[in-house]
Amino acid sequence: MDMNQYKKLDEKDKKFLVELLGEDRVYTGEAINEDYSHDELGGISKMPDVLVDVLTTEEVSKIMAYAYENSIPVVARGSGTGLVGAAVAIKGGIMLNLTKMNKILELDEENLTLTLEPGVLLMEISKFVEEYDLFYPPDPGEKSATIGGNISTNAGGMRAVKYGVTRDYVRGLTVVLPTGKVIEVGGKVVKNSSGYSIKDLVCGSEGTLGIVTKAVLKLIPLPKKAISLLIPFPNLDMAINTVPKIIKSKATPTAVEFMQREVILAAEEFLGKKFPDNSSDAYLLLTFDGNSREEIEGNYENVANICLEEGALDVYIVDTDERKDAVWSARGAFLEAVKATTTEMDECDVVVPRNKVAEFIKYTDKLQKQFDIRIRSFGHAGDGNLHVYALRDALGQEEWEKKLGDVFECMYNKSVELHGLVSGEHGIGYAKKPYLFEQYGSDYMDLMRNIKAAFDPKNILNPGKVCQ
Repeated sequence: MDMNQYKKLDEKDKKFLVELLGEDRVYTGEAINEDYSHDELGGISKMPDVLVDVLTTEEVSKIMAYAYENSIPVVARGSGTGLVGAAVAIKGGIMLNLTKMNKILELDEENLTLTLEPGVLLMEISKFVEEYDLFYPPDPGEKSATIGGNISTNAGGMRAVKYGVTRDYVRGLTVVLPTGKVIEVGGKVVKNSSGYSIKDLVCGSEGTLGIVTKAVLKLIPLPKKAISLLIPFPNLDMAINTVPKIIKSKATPTAVEFMQREVILAAEEFLGKKFPDNSSDAYLLLTFDGNSREEIEGNYENVANICLEEGALDVYIVDTDERKDAVWSARGAFLEAVKATTTEMDECDVVVPRNKVAEFIKYTDKLQKQFDIRIRSFGHAGDGNLHVYALRDALGQEEWEKKLGDVFECMYNKSVELHGLVSGEHGIGYAKKPYLFEQYGSDYMDLMRNIKAAFDPKNILNPGKVCQ
């Protein structure tokens, strides 16, 4: 649908929302906090015409049915921690704030499932299930994200190398379609070959196909122990080239992260506390989990030896609470820390085969010199998902936009050349659309648009994102 065909919100529409939800849950004009105009990176900004707090599937359904009938655009919103503008109301209209739908509804210990509403925060899930000796493995860096947002982007995080991504843990969903109809997909069952997997389509669709109002997540028994290794290397090349050997050793680390000295220094400054070691240029950070110390020790000793053979300078065992906190709080703060050193930044979230990680990072060093722009990176060496940030610093608007465009073009071309993909876990949203179009070509994009049209013939749900 063309922008001009959307209905502009008027008093009648606001009256409908107030009658449905009450005055205290409908916000317009000055009453809408500026935070709702952008996401975490803030590269794109637009206020919705009206923001509403919803509490039930029924409310979401009634609003969607009304919006569909009247051709009003709608965007679903969680914590707003995204990085590609996916939850920004670029066409105005109604924004649904789902963060107040934040109840954990049921823990089923026989089927090992957790049923909950989309506004529950990631950090609340792990805390809740751990009390029952259970574990929800997906571990994206942003712990204050909502589970609805994680499902919408098929979030990955650090443990993906061993445990997989969000989609692997979504058993069932309640979804409100753009028409207002409500469907249940999946359930508590483990196997399902019953037709097309709508559940897996919705998971990762960035709020463009339907609105998730309830989810059934798969849990697993909680591993009793976890130990991390912090391993300094003389350079990043040596560090990254060790990763395929670690994976091949069958020692299955839970996480394999890489980091460089300048990002660690930024994190130290940002947090005001010291990292256990900041003297080397490159590090691997690995975690192992299991049910006994012996099992974990067998795994990590094997890996420590591999790293030392490959030229590691040392192996620090991170097993005290104090050390764990120092290392993982620094890793968790990398994004914020890098952001604090500059005026504005944008991110390239490519994923490449893991034996190509070093080549890609070396290429970004070349771009840094070629375009005279600061580039910082860190990421998941174990699954090839890199987070590469271009920093604006003192560049003027025009120069920044030009350099950013050129650098991103080079990076995405390089990822295609290395048989990688545009986004590993942060999604496409609004910001990364041109690169998706470039990578996939018209047949693939037509198929995606046809799927969108089947769910949302009037294109009112999160319009202008992903494939449009």
